[in-house]
Amino acid sequence: MISKISHVSIYVLNQDSAHDFYVNKLGFQVATDAPMGPGMRWLTVTPPDQPDIEITLMPIISGMMFDDESAEQMKKLVKRGTFGYAVFQCNDIYATYEELKAKGVEFTKAPKEEFYGIEALFKDDSGNWFSLGQKM
Repeated sequence: MISKISHVSIYVLNQDSAHDFYVNKLGFQVATDAPMGPGMRWLTVTPPDQPDIEITLMPIISGMMFDDESAEQMKKLVKRGTFGYAVFQCNDIYATYEELKAKGVEFTKAPKEEFYGIEALFKDDSGNWFSLGQKM
């Protein structure tokens, strides 16, 4: 029986810039940054208060999971903002929103009260979008 999830992946266009975004802008911590052979790197980050789940910043490259054509299509989809991956929680969404905006995070929706809590939407440096939420 499956008891928990340990890793999830987010496809990124460039692992170096994704590292900068997730660590220096969002405040995540690097869990693993290890070479995996020629041109490959296993890079995972964790939210500071949730070290038991690692987010793999997975590059879109030919050969591993994609053929050349599929890799190019996937890159275009990611850049277009096709994928929304997660809901990140915070204790004070208004302060977090201002802090992240000051660090250059692009928001597509300012904090707004919804039936499920207060939500803002933002994009990472690859184009993936996420929800930032605070429970009411």
